[in-house]
Amino acid sequence: MNTRMSLEGLAGGYTFPAHKPLNHVERILLHLHPFSTEVIYPKGAIIRYNEENIRYCFLLYKGSVALHRRGDGMVLNSESSPFVFGISNQLSNEEHMYIRTLDECRVGQVPLAKANEIIAKDDLWESLSHLVIYTTGRVYDHCMAITQMSAYDIIRFHLLELMSEPDNIRLEITAANYILDRSYLSRSGTMRILSELRTGGYILMDKGILVEIRHLPLKY
Repeated sequence: MNTRMSLEGLAGGYTFPAHKPLNHVERILLHLHPFSTEVIYPKGAIIRYNEENIRYCFLLYKGSVALHRRGDGMVLNSESSPFVFGISNQLSNEEHMYIRTLDECRVGQVPLAKANEIIAKDDLWESLSHLVIYTTGRVYDHCMAITQMSAYDIIRFHLLELMSEPDNIRLEITAANYILDRSYLSRSGTMRILSELRTGGYILMDKGILVEIRHLPLKY
């Protein structure tokens, strides 16, 4: 089976950041796909890891989702297809996070116990380690960005992150909302700094949507 061709069909032709371990994600998806139940979720749907006392992992074939922290709803991460959710955090005893779709998504649902069985049987440990390292790294970067940093540092980090998002995420959310969803900054302070960056020619925005980053100084 041609791995690249098969997953391009499942993923709908999206392009991905270079740092995502795409080959390893594809390998896991291909092995788990035969055991998944496919569901089409509309934009804004909530996906929870536990249903009727069964814990699941999710195979994102098409679309984009955000990972939210339960309680305050803060966005910890966002990903576009292809991706696998629910394996990196499987040892947590409580459901601290949930998934929200950012557009219509095609998702495969696999019981976590079955996914672990296939990973062991098909010797997918290397691919799993790359997936876990990538996932935890994304969450770690976010945590570092919102602790012990100035408001400008936080905004700068999230603007660069937003600019690296696929167009189907970047063009559907204002820069201000993207930042506020991922931080504890005030709306007034965020809007003020964005306005100053736009007026100074550092960034280009259209109706609040980030179009271009020309230059973001380390300090402002």
